[in-house]
Amino acid sequence: MTVTPAGDRVALVDLLDRLLAGGVVITGDITISLADVDLVHISLRALISSVQTLVEP
Repeated sequence: MTVTPAGDRVALVDLLDRLLAGGVVITGDITISLADVDLVHISLRALISSVQTLVEP
C-alpha cells in the first residue's frame, strides 16, 4: 500500500481502488427512542471488498 503526502489530492477512483484492494468494514448502530424508551435498535455491519481480495488465500 502506498501512502501519499497530505498535500496531494487523491481521485475518487483511486480511493475506491485502494478500499476494494484491502477491504473495509463499516459498522454502525441506530436506536430509535421515544421518551427515553428504546423502541428499535439496529446494528449494521458491512464488508466492502473486491471478489479477488476475498478469494485470495
